[in-house]
Formats: sequence, structure tokens, C-alpha cells
Amino acid sequence: MGNRTETISDIIDKRRPLVEKIERTETNLRELIPALQTLESQRNQLITQIEDQKIRGRLAEIDFLSLYLKIATELEALAKLKVRFSRDTLNIGVVGRARQGKSRLLQSLTGLTTTEIPDGDRQHCTGVRSTIHHNPNVATYGEVYFHSERSFLEEIIAPYYEKLHLGAKPNSLVEFASKPLPPLSENLPGYAEPGAMYEHLTRYHNNIDKYVGLLNSPPKRISSNEIREYVAQDTADGQRIFFNYLAVKEVKITCPFPNTEVGQIALVDMPGLGDTGVGDEARLIQTLSQDIDAVLFVRMPSAKGDYWADVDVRLYDTARAAIVDLPLDLWSFMILNQTNANSANGDNFNNCQDLAGDLSKKHLNLVDCIIANCADVEAANVKILDTVLNYLASKIQSLDRQYAASCQERIIELQKTVQIEIEKARQALATPTANQNEMGVFLPLYNHLMSNLSVGLMELLENFKQQRYLVDEDFFQPQVEAAIQACKENAGIPNLQEIKVRHREKGSWEIVYAEYLHKIRTHLTRHFNSLDNGLKQLIDDAKSQVSQILTAPGNLPGLTTSRGAEYLKIIGEKKVSESQINLRRAFQNFWKFEMSYEVNFHYRIRQHLDDLTPDDTSLRLSAKPTAEEVLENLEQLHQETVYKCQEALADLSSEPKLAVFAAVEEFIDQVLRGEEVKNEWPVFLYEVRSQVWPTYFKPMGEGSDALKEWEKLVEIIAQANQLELLQFINRTYAKNEITHHL
Repeated sequence: MGNRTETISDIIDKRRPLVEKIERTETNLRELIPALQTLESQRNQLITQIEDQKIRGRLAEIDFLSLYLKIATELEALAKLKVRFSRDTLNIGVVGRARQGKSRLLQSLTGLTTTEIPDGDRQHCTGVRSTIHHNPNVATYGEVYFHSERSFLEEIIAPYYEKLHLGAKPNSLVEFASKPLPPLSENLPGYAEPGAMYEHLTRYHNNIDKYVGLLNSPPKRISSNEIREYVAQDTADGQRIFFNYLAVKEVKITCPFPNTEVGQIALVDMPGLGDTGVGDEARLIQTLSQDIDAVLFVRMPSAKGDYWADVDVRLYDTARAAIVDLPLDLWSFMILNQTNANSANGDNFNNCQDLAGDLSKKHLNLVDCIIANCADVEAANVKILDTVLNYLASKIQSLDRQYAASCQERIIELQKTVQIEIEKARQALATPTANQNEMGVFLPLYNHLMSNLSVGLMELLENFKQQRYLVDEDFFQPQVEAAIQACKENAGIPNLQEIKVRHREKGSWEIVYAEYLHKIRTHLTRHFNSLDNGLKQLIDDAKSQVSQILTAPGNLPGLTTSRGAEYLKIIGEKKVSESQINLRRAFQNFWKFEMSYEVNFHYRIRQHLDDLTPDDTSLRLSAKPTAEEVLENLEQLHQETVYKCQEALADLSSEPKLAVFAAVEEFIDQVLRGEEVKNEWPVFLYEVRSQVWPTYFKPMGEGSDALKEWEKLVEIIAQANQLELLQFINRTYAKNEITHHL
């Protein structure tokens, strides 16, 4: 037993490193989705723009929807695999229809009683899942996890509305509680079962005031004698009715098992099936797929005769559907609950043997079928638990490898499928290369365009040149005048009363004088920040004028609908490729060109502010100053400083236009006169020829802007779809593992 305990612990430790690898694969699969969505959006847009029916047909053949569905399926499978390998225990699930001895078996294995695990003598079935952890060092306690409003409505209530065709499901607890339940339709197939389901829903509805306060509650730790009131409908003697369980999502119980050397295991008590609780099977599948390493089917044959019914086969099939990558017969056991003559069921041993012999006839394939009395502690621990744990200790690593290998192989197949669609996308826009006739059309158009651009830009430059020494009367100068006027009207100079109060606070005229000089200087300089508005308007106007030449009819208006500085930015960043480095840099440098008061004028104004600096001022206080003298000095210094600033700005008034002229001239030099750029223009214009001359060239021609964008998106997907990014185990290993189990 000790060796088995160590083996199980080692298995759990070896699982964990795989979690990080699975997470990397998940991340790369998720990155494929937005890349595919962007390409699909581009495809849908191109189909509306392209007239070539062959190209449109090839675009339509790219199957994005199936890729989304397959990626979603694999992400779901990886999530389940990750949960399995992240657990700190090996989990054994106990499954069975109601009143087959499932609870009695759990009591025998865990040492718990009907206080914690209600048995089937009374109406106790709740649908609450319990996970029971072995810990030899603690007294028994429980942790209760409650439904949120959303999980309660979606996981518990909504399935009843869907199954019983009750119409729109409630969107809130208030709506569910305040409105009467819709009547049960008379057209539902069957009679008793829908009615019983409806009674279950009625229990939730009629008693909502008794449990609604628990919804949205944080997890709660409880003592062992409190567990029953959160998982059962009543006390063991039926004297008290509970409704708490209706709000409970799961209960985790920690206790010392009778078999103290079981190791790191947990038993998962599945809700009893067959009591018409809607959604039980879906929750069973979810639990088995994520939280179970081995499953025990518990069945108690009747002593009066029994057989494998359809409900038993459906339960097996439901469990088998939980993990498609790992056959159920490799991790499931059938426990036939043997009862004796003194029990309420009577002696059923012969019928247990008969059912065991008929398993294969019903295709109920399992690791083993064990006949044992679930109420007998020794039988339950020796015949059942030891058998299962020994099997897990010897086989679980192999099962893990097979499970992981199956997931990996499917992802490899997905990678191939994505690759096929990528190749479709690569070929979808393929067109014959440019021929001599196309170049014969392009060259005259190119020469005419460059002539137009050269003439237009040179005329514009001459206009800027003639005005370069003039004062800007439209943008900058009005802002200068407004700033000077603001300095005069809003000087920030205190009145006599304020000066006197400050003197009483400070006790020194020199300190008061110095403080107000600092304050007035700081206040004054803030007015000049508004000059930025004029400078920006002046530069934007220059960029707009250049843009107007470039977008004039017959030039380059079709490259983008944007205009002004934004036009220049789009050309420099998105239209001109990085291979045309000089042309790209010319556009980028020009649209980034700017001026500001802080950078271009502030340092020239600052030298005229010395008189408002206490250590540098030319106007000192007398030996016996007064408030009137302080005020008079402040007003005089402020007036003189404003005058000096006004004169300085007047001397600088032509600089903004001179700077703008220099920027425009530099741009035109770089786009028209540079030796390298002369070789870049024809390459650039040929790439965007369908946008510049749509009458002469098709939009998806070789090197076109649309084609480049398409190829870029396809390459992004190809990079994300590399096999090494989607593998979490070695592919050769995966193939060998799958072949080994076939």
C-alpha cells in the first residue's frame, strides 16, 4: 500500500509540467481566431469589389466557419485536459441511478455517515455534487460553493424551460420569482416524466424565498454536522425540511478515510440520476470530462430478478460521451451491490452474477465488474477501493499519455486543415504577372502624373517662398495679440488689501515682494501657451495645401479618402512600403513636422522675465517699504515685462512662416529631386496603380495595395499555425501511444 501511495503521488507530480505546455498551445490556438476573423472580413470586402468571377469563387471557397468550429472544439478539449493534469488528487467518480447503494458505498469508503452523505431511505435526492478528499490529519469539515444568479438561471432553471417548452427563460431572479410559471404544454411527448420534471421546477419556484439569500454568496466552511442541511431535503428522521441545497453548486468534504493509506485521492459523488432532475446528465458529462480519472457505476440488482434495462445502457453511453479521446472501458468499473437475506432488498447474489455475465451482451465494456456489499466497510475498501487504486497506480500514466496523444493528433490534423485553407487564400488572388501591354499603359500615365505633381508642388513652393518673411496674419499673429492682451487684462497682481494681509502673515515686505514676483511671472508665462494653437493652425494649413496638390484630380486622390495631415500620414505609414525608404521617410517627416511655443519661442521670451525674478529684478524696495510701494513696483515691472515680450514676439513674427517654408521645401526636395526617390516613385505607383488609375487597372493586380494587405494577413495566420507552436507532446510519441492502444 505504501508503494502504491508513492506511485500515485509521483503520477500527480509528473502531470503538472504538461499543464504549462498545454497553456502555450491554447494561447496559439486563440491567436489564430482574430487573425482568421480579420482575413475573413477582408475576404468579404474584396468579394464586393472584385468583378473577376474566378477570383470571387476562389475567395468564397475559403471555409472560415469550419475552422472556427474546429478551433473551439479543440480549445474545449484542451481545457478539460488541463484541468485533469492540474489536480492535486486522482479522482474516482461514483455514478448510479437513485437508490442503488451509491451513498452507502461512499459512506463505507469515507467513514462518513448519513449526517454527511444521506442514503436512499427517504426523499433526499438533490443534484448537489460532493467531492470528498482524504486527509488523515484533520477533523471532518465541509466547504459549500453556491450558485451565482447567472449560473443558477443558466445551469439550473433554463434547462427546464428548454426541455418542457415553457417559452422564454427568465433573465433575472426577480423575473423568475415574481412571475408565475408558464403552464405545462399538453402536447409534450410522454405524460408522467414531463409532469415530474415540472414538479421539480415548481419546487425551485415556490420555495425561492427560502434559499435566494444564499445565491451569490462566497464559499462557506461548515462543520460535519451542518453538511446535510446543504445537500439534502430533510433531516435523517424526516423531522425538518431543508431548501438550502437548491442554491448549492458543489460541496467539498475533507475527512480521514478508514483506509488511511489510500494516498492523494478524492471521491466524487455524482447526483443520483433517474429522479427527473433536468440537466443532471449534462452535469454528469461535464464532471466526468474534467474531474474524474476512474468511474464506478453502482447497480443494485433486485433479489426478485433483474436485467440490464435501457436506462442502464443510456447511463453508460452518457458517461462514454464525456471523453471521446479515452475509451470508457479503460477507466470504468461496474460495482454490483450485493445484499443479503436480512436486507430490505433480500439476497441478490445470484442476480448479481447473472448481470455480471450479461455485461458483454449489452456492450457494457469495463475494466472489471466487482460484486461486493457496498454497506460492508471491509468489502468496500478491500474488494472495491483497493482494486481500483491498484489499477490506477499501474495504468493511469498510460491512460494520461493516450488521452494527451489523442488530443495532440487532432490538433495536428487541425493544423493541416488550417494550412489547406491558408493555401487556398494564397492562391485566391493569384493573377498573371504584368505583361508588356500593361507596362505600355502604365508608363505614359506615370510620366503624366509625375509632371502634374512636379508642376503643382513647385508652384506651391514658390507661393510659400514669396511669403516666407511676412508676418502670419491669419493664424500666429492673432494668437500673439490675444496673448499680450490677456497678459494686460489678467496680470495676476494683488490689490492693496491682499498685500497687507500677506505682510501680516509673513512679517516681511521683502518676502511678500519676492513671493508676488514669482507668482506674477508664473501667471504671465501661462498666457503664452495659447500660441501653440496659432502655430498648429499655421502648420496644418501648410500640410493641407500640400495635400490639395497631391489629391487634385489627375494626381493621387484615390489612395485614401483622408485629407490634410492625415492624408500624408496614411501615405507615409500605410501606402508606401518599407522598401521605398526615401519616399516613405519624406512623407513621414513632413506630417510629423510641428512647432510649439515651448520649443521654438519660450527660451527667447524667458530672458525678458528677469525683472520678475527676485534675485535679478532691477526695481528694489526702499528701506521702509509700504503696501502701496509694493503694488506700484509690481505694476511697473509687469508692464515693462509685457512690453519687452511684445517686442520680442514682434521680432520673431516672421519665423513661423519661414519655418513652414523650410519644411515644405525640404519635403518637395525629398519627393522630387532625390536621386534614390526617382527610382522609388515608379515602383510605388505601380503597386497602387489600381487605386490611382482604376479605369486602366484591376484592383487586385500584381503588387497592388489590396494584394499586399491580403498576403500580409495570410502570412500572420501561417506564422501562428506553425506545428511547433501547437504541440504540447512529441508527435512521434503521440503516434506510438495511440498505435499501442489500438
